[in-house]
Amino acid sequence: MVQTTWLRMKRSWELYLLVLLPVLYLIIFQYIPMFGVIIAFKDFNIIKGILGSPWVGFKHFTDLFQSPNFPLLIKNTLLISLYSLLAGFPIPIFLALALNEIRTGFFKKSVQMITYAPHFISTVVMVSIIILMLSPHVGVVDRLFTFFGWSDTNFMGEPKLFKSIYVWSGVWQEMGYASIIYIAALAGVDPSLYEAARMDGASRIKKILHIDLPSLLPIAITMLILSLGSVMGVGFEKIYLMQNSLNVSTSEVISTYVYKVGLLGANFSFSSAVGLFNSIINLVLLVSVNAIARRVSENSLW
Repeated sequence: MVQTTWLRMKRSWELYLLVLLPVLYLIIFQYIPMFGVIIAFKDFNIIKGILGSPWVGFKHFTDLFQSPNFPLLIKNTLLISLYSLLAGFPIPIFLALALNEIRTGFFKKSVQMITYAPHFISTVVMVSIIILMLSPHVGVVDRLFTFFGWSDTNFMGEPKLFKSIYVWSGVWQEMGYASIIYIAALAGVDPSLYEAARMDGASRIKKILHIDLPSLLPIAITMLILSLGSVMGVGFEKIYLMQNSLNVSTSEVISTYVYKVGLLGANFSFSSAVGLFNSIINLVLLVSVNAIARRVSENSLW
């Protein structure tokens, strides 16, 4: 058996060489650093190192759960994640369905290029655009508001507006790029299905409902599972750059809190405990949602 496996590997050595780099990347940058997670159960001291630091058990987890900031962190993280999911998940599907119905090649390619382009804007530039657009007195949006008689508004300083600004700017930036996978799925639909529907007199709406949407359902369920599996993992960079002292009550999430406590406050053990708690919740959600999807729709990751 070993000899047969070796011969098979020898015949396909190019494929194994191709997969070698991704495997090495996972081992070096994903699995080996997991050893450092034990500092969440230690009172980490840089001088003593990871192995030399004393064990404290679940002390840091207890401090997290008893922290007055804990309810606010969970609330903001969940609200922003669920808001992003509800707003951002269906729009790429609608965009893919709309583009699939366009028959004019130039117009279709133009729309695709315009909607894909924002994805390649860096986070720093994106936040700079948001701040410049929404700045009081000089921002385009505020100037437009004052033109119609409304008072000046500091949009970035309004806590109640932070989530909407963060979510909808993200939807605008990512909807085109996120629609690519759905467009690819629609491109693989058997053309004979459309021909049969056309001969039966089906309208465009009926073709979308009975051909396009069922074709997108498996990939949509997979993307939904992956999205729900990272519901506690709100991105750090954009939120941190948009955050200020006025909106911190609604913008402080787990990732920004870990940065402030762990790196700025040099409390590495506590921040590791927060990060580990976050990862465990994401893992439980991923496994649970995958199991529910497998029972309900027979489509799942595994």
